[in-house]
Amino acid sequence: MVMKRVSQSSRHELNIRGGAYTDIRELIRLRYASKAIDAFASSKARNPLSGLLASNFRGRGIDFAEVRTYQPGDDVRTIDWRVTARTGAPHTKLFQEEKERPVLILVDQSQSMFFGSKVAFKSVLAAEVAALLAWTALERGDRVGGVVFSEAGHRSVRPRRSKHSVLRLLHEINDFNHLLNQQSLAANGDNYLVEALRNLRRVAKHGCAVFIISDFSTLAEQGNEEARLHMNQIARQNDLVGIHISDVLERELPRPDLYTITNGTDRVRINTANKRFRADYQLGFDEQVNALRREFTRQKSPLFELQTHEPMISSLAQQYNEYARRV
Repeated sequence: MVMKRVSQSSRHELNIRGGAYTDIRELIRLRYASKAIDAFASSKARNPLSGLLASNFRGRGIDFAEVRTYQPGDDVRTIDWRVTARTGAPHTKLFQEEKERPVLILVDQSQSMFFGSKVAFKSVLAAEVAALLAWTALERGDRVGGVVFSEAGHRSVRPRRSKHSVLRLLHEINDFNHLLNQQSLAANGDNYLVEALRNLRRVAKHGCAVFIISDFSTLAEQGNEEARLHMNQIARQNDLVGIHISDVLERELPRPDLYTITNGTDRVRINTANKRFRADYQLGFDEQVNALRREFTRQKSPLFELQTHEPMISSLAQQYNEYARRV
């Protein structure tokens, strides 16, 4: 794993600090970002991130409220024929929009996320996105919960409509994040994503909004069919949204030179002046991302892509607006 010094440049939105590790105070402060999202809204989506949580993909459910006497202008399809026959007068059913919806956020804090070349590590950006989504969902009155996972294991927070639930989720993310440089690279093997998805299926009920925030590095590995199966089952009964986190240095090697890289234990030297090596490096990343895109397309779920140096809110809002215009 390449380790680079993180740039000290400030974030473009709300002066989010970034860096190599999360700051719980910054994650809590993102509560006020949900009120600033409108600044990035397009004409077709007044509040893009709220739109994600409201699920423009399938729409919120409706609950039966009551039966009352039919009035001119009522939809004839809602006439309750049993009550009408019993009373001899036409009656119609009334429905109300579902007041709240479980929002589950799966946050990757594994070793592959502990990397960044500009502004923030991937693990920090994932935490910030999770915090923003959690606070926005709570602001809408939804129940918020999630699963934080890494090679060391996972922790679940059941969805509740309370500030305490969001704070607990953020503290779990922060705790996992600060263990990143302390745990073994192969603590629990390569099945940590499978375990997290399996646990998420136990927590997720029908009709949840499920966000998976990750670099999906283990999903790209051959033979990881179990993880794909879990994702498919989640997508069948819920609105699944993927948020792919990457760093510009994963997409393209730095300018031609000799570099020493390390994973914290071993050191090797690479020559980035080799044109074929540079082309193969970029091709490998592109193939991995394209495979991920195909996977989410197959599940009829959107996939949004964020890089560590980009302004988080506006980038996510722009991609959502583009998706909303297509559906």
